[in-house]
Amino acid sequence: MDRQQLWKRIRQVWITAGLVFTVVFTVWSLIAYRASDDAKAAIVSDPDVLVQYDGGVWSFSRDSVSNADDLPALVFFPGALVDPVAYAPLARAVAAAGYPAFIIEIPRRAAFGGATSPELRTRLTRVLTQPTTPRRWVAAGHSRGAVVASDVAASSPAGLSGVVLIGSSHPRDVDLSGLHVPVAKIVGTRDGLASREEVEANRGKVPVSTRWEWIEGGNHSQFGWYGFQPGDRPATIDAETQRATMIRVMLEVLAGIAHANASVPSA
Repeated sequence: MDRQQLWKRIRQVWITAGLVFTVVFTVWSLIAYRASDDAKAAIVSDPDVLVQYDGGVWSFSRDSVSNADDLPALVFFPGALVDPVAYAPLARAVAAAGYPAFIIEIPRRAAFGGATSPELRTRLTRVLTQPTTPRRWVAAGHSRGAVVASDVAASSPAGLSGVVLIGSSHPRDVDLSGLHVPVAKIVGTRDGLASREEVEANRGKVPVSTRWEWIEGGNHSQFGWYGFQPGDRPATIDAETQRATMIRVMLEVLAGIAHANASVPSA
């Protein structure tokens, strides 16, 4: 075999290998990012929690008028490529505790500029201007959704009362250290997409009062109800334990805001 034939064969092998890898990666991703059966069950309304969907926004509440006590709401942004429904159990748990919860879908699941799309801001504005949305709310997100939550918080929108960043090294591109609202960071020690080193590198960009919740043995994927995400590390704790910790912290942040609000005498 001469050199020209050899290079032709090498190119063919590389092209074939590349196509196989692309197909395998695509199939794996489609399976990995799908919402679990438990997540799908969480979007079904029952006497305890009303679930509604409208134009890229999932809403969870105990009843149709959920702001009677002016409790803070949760506004949550999903991770990139992940089915937004994969975070429904978190939103449902928040709503069951009495706090309205919204999952705002990121256009194109954050691919091809979806995380910076004007449509995303339109959806957020629509949620915040609904007559049944409480005046106070917490911006939260997982992974790429935490990046969106950071960007939202950096603009100091009206009513922002807290920030919860999950499974992310961000804020990296914005500085939230001057925020005067509760901030919490929830991170797994075995997160393959947000290592401890990467997270710690941006510690100075959140307030010194930030609550840090390191979940020993937790990874990236188990913050949502979906499969094992490419690039992640295997967790050494079960998903139920990791998610229960995340929900507990989220509820404690919301309860702290609600308590602080109740402590302020009305004018």
